[in-house]
Amino acid sequence: MSLLPQLRYPTLTQLVASACALAAHRPGLCTLRQIGVSRAGRPLHLLSVGHARRAVLVVAGAHANEPTGGPTLLALAERVLSERQLRADTSWHFLLCADPDGASLHRTPAPRSLFDYHLGFFRPAAEEQPEWSPSVLPPHRLPPETRALTRVIDELRPYLQATLHGTDLGGSWVQLTKDIPGLAEPFAKSAAELHIPVETGASDAAGWAASGPGVHVMPSPGAGAAYPSMPDDARHSTWYAPHRHGGLTAVVEVPMWASDLVDDPAPHPAPAAAMRRLARRLLRDALEVERVLAEALPRLEGLDGPLLRAAKWALELVPGLAADWMHTPPADNTMAYVGSVDAFGRRLPLRAAAMLLRVLQETDDRAAPGLERLVATWSDAFAERFRARWVPLEHQVEHQSRTVVAAALHARDRAA
Repeated sequence: MSLLPQLRYPTLTQLVASACALAAHRPGLCTLRQIGVSRAGRPLHLLSVGHARRAVLVVAGAHANEPTGGPTLLALAERVLSERQLRADTSWHFLLCADPDGASLHRTPAPRSLFDYHLGFFRPAAEEQPEWSPSVLPPHRLPPETRALTRVIDELRPYLQATLHGTDLGGSWVQLTKDIPGLAEPFAKSAAELHIPVETGASDAAGWAASGPGVHVMPSPGAGAAYPSMPDDARHSTWYAPHRHGGLTAVVEVPMWASDLVDDPAPHPAPAAAMRRLARRLLRDALEVERVLAEALPRLEGLDGPLLRAAKWALELVPGLAADWMHTPPADNTMAYVGSVDAFGRRLPLRAAAMLLRVLQETDDRAAPGLERLVATWSDAFAERFRARWVPLEHQVEHQSRTVVAAALHARDRAA
């Protein structure tokens, strides 16, 4: 956990500079254009490679705290430029960062540990996330980043949208809005070669069908939710926008730190009891953060920035989620699934605490030192519980790149 990664996650400025260099180097094949602006006026850039009508759209930076997508996007663009067959009858389009405002707030270019990662943590509330906002907001209130993304989808009509996501600690998995037959094999092969565990029971995909280990197909409209209290629904997100043009979306998740405990398909001896225990811990941990927030709020009067909004939003999810875990039958009874829920239950209050800590540090609030100790304790406990080991950044990028290319090739065959 103390090993400094050999490479650093690039900043948005560095991503744009690299894309500009690619476009300047291959002007006949590449174009870089602005497709919109963020709420704060930051530009949204799209790099396009090739001119074929059939299109793949790759989206990075939808979640600011998942930084692998940026370098993966650049690696994919370079690969498409170097491998003529990938662009022979397909154009590739790369949205450099779907949430540049969020990218300006999440600051962990080379995290040495989970604690270091959380010291710079930011993940906005759902209504401020470009892909998720349609699941919680009416159309007239959608942020400009979401509207820009949907405009590009309608312009390009991609047969595949690949959106690059990640997790702080765990394994790799794929979420599909429609099945892509044949994807599971190259996905699993890549993960094995790079020593990245496949997360077979991801709580994000609870109750979904699997077309292979770690490859999950989202439920059709009308299916019941595994966690009824959660306010968002993937089926209302921008992931489903390509469907109106006959396309689909693949969400490719890759971990920063790996845990070899997330791919255990063995039955858990008492999954319902374990879920209740995890729910009680979730409530207890969230209460610790809420106490700090309540005590500090009078001193934070007038502050309502994205960090504080996101911390409050994360805490608001806890009561309903804990009730789901206590009273809803487990969506899966495997060791992997219960372990994924364990990680989720640690992650939610830890993230709220980390973002609140940043607010308190910026205001020199007296509660900051105690909250920092709590964030350190929880980060270390999370890493120890799951035996975290750093995944070299080049392996994160290579696995995510391979999976996107495999998805594009197999989805093309599916659409043919």
